[in-house]
Amino acid sequence: MHSRTAELILENGVRFKGRAFGYVQDVVGEIIFSTSMTGYQEMLTDPTLCGQIVVATYPLVGNYGINLEDMESDKPCLTALVVREKCDYPNNFRTEMDLDGFLRQNHILGLEGIDTRALTRIIRDNGCMRAIITTEVGMLSDRALEERFEGFDNSDAVKKVSVKESYEISGNGEHIAVLDLGAKNSLLRGLVNKDCRVTVFPYDTPAEKILEAKPDAVLVSNGPGSPEDIPQTVETVKALVGKLPLRGICLGQLVIGMALGATVKKLKFGHHGANQPVKDLISGKLLVTAQSHNYVLEDVGGKAKVSHINVNDGTCEGIVSEELNIKCIQFRPEDYPSSHISGSIFDDFLG
Repeated sequence: MHSRTAELILENGVRFKGRAFGYVQDVVGEIIFSTSMTGYQEMLTDPTLCGQIVVATYPLVGNYGINLEDMESDKPCLTALVVREKCDYPNNFRTEMDLDGFLRQNHILGLEGIDTRALTRIIRDNGCMRAIITTEVGMLSDRALEERFEGFDNSDAVKKVSVKESYEISGNGEHIAVLDLGAKNSLLRGLVNKDCRVTVFPYDTPAEKILEAKPDAVLVSNGPGSPEDIPQTVETVKALVGKLPLRGICLGQLVIGMALGATVKKLKFGHHGANQPVKDLISGKLLVTAQSHNYVLEDVGGKAKVSHINVNDGTCEGIVSEELNIKCIQFRPEDYPSSHISGSIFDDFLG
């Protein structure tokens, strides 16, 4: 296994030295951490992480390898993966390639051999920030670093991950229009498993075209970044409010919330990973959820009410409007740890 010395440089000046693997190149992105102990392949291919440098808090990543069946999109979407240690010799009957080879094949940088616990604490204390990973260790001037930081722009992330043309998946049940902001394969698979007929539309599709398809409901999907970066999608949803049932997941909730007049704020370090406790304010149930978002709704207003909250920090995890037939959640029903519970949440969410 060949590796090169590389350096991770945070926007606040803190540096970590490690070993580059995968596709070795210099990158800049927003650095976040994920607390999931499994599911690294799903994380790598989650469109929500477009433009992100992801730090895995779990110490050993790659131990069960990579297989093509568990891909959440056609290719990895994140900018770089940072781990304490990668596994060079995965052992699982479904393994088709190792992590290093997968990253090389898809032109994604990996970094190992740094203190990921210390790095995670810095992100928790200081919040999300930009970071650079470079093999030019000690060679970049302050001006060169500043230019790289200033050159980072992730505002077109949804455009990068959304489908370019609409397409249909056949089914005999309800006709669901999916406004694709970066929909995961498992989300579409969940609809197919319910025998829904699904039409997937690009993020910038006007409301008139969606109405022409005569769907029974519109689902605004998960995706990367802030809804403020996609005002055309917010306008589309505004035009659909009251005309069709609306459902939103993750970024989809934020878009629908903005269309209803809510405001959006950025979290200090986001919610990324599993075991995020959420309380359903309507049923009183406590859910343990998987999440990946940096933004949340606040000041929801009078058109909808908060239906779910995050137990850890009290932030909005769901909104509902019976009058307008709107249900949204900030977490991922398709990622729920139990397939039985996942099905019931999905049924309730779509109903």
